[in-house]
Amino acid sequence: MKIDGRCHCGAIEYEAELDPDLVGICHCSDCQSMSGTAFRTIGVVKPGDFHLLKGKPTIYIKIGDSGNRRQQAFCGNCGSGIYATSDDDAPKTHNIRMGTVSQRDQLPPQFQIWCRSAQPWLPEIHTPKKSEKQ
Repeated sequence: MKIDGRCHCGAIEYEAELDPDLVGICHCSDCQSMSGTAFRTIGVVKPGDFHLLKGKPTIYIKIGDSGNRRQQAFCGNCGSGIYATSDDDAPKTHNIRMGTVSQRDQLPPQFQIWCRSAQPWLPEIHTPKKSEKQ
């Protein structure tokens, strides 16, 4: 599915091709902390299918529990998270922050990861797939 998106202030715009089956919820503590809420909704975009149209995101490098370095891209003006990707020379898979996607109402989550970190006060979120870790 062809999607487009932008940060809150409009300084960054992008388009991508996204498989609706690759939209999910991440309950990891990093996503909770960086999103400022109980979980983050992501869309996994395969290498070559993400294109910046306007602006340049600010990049913050986060080292995960696995030791992997992850680029966290956000708007340096309004702070909106745009995507996360690997910090190496391999072809990039982008985990787009679904709150920035214009078509987000058409893309319900299909999976949940890091469920062991989910907040216990959340109501049950029904998705076809769930996993305790990634």
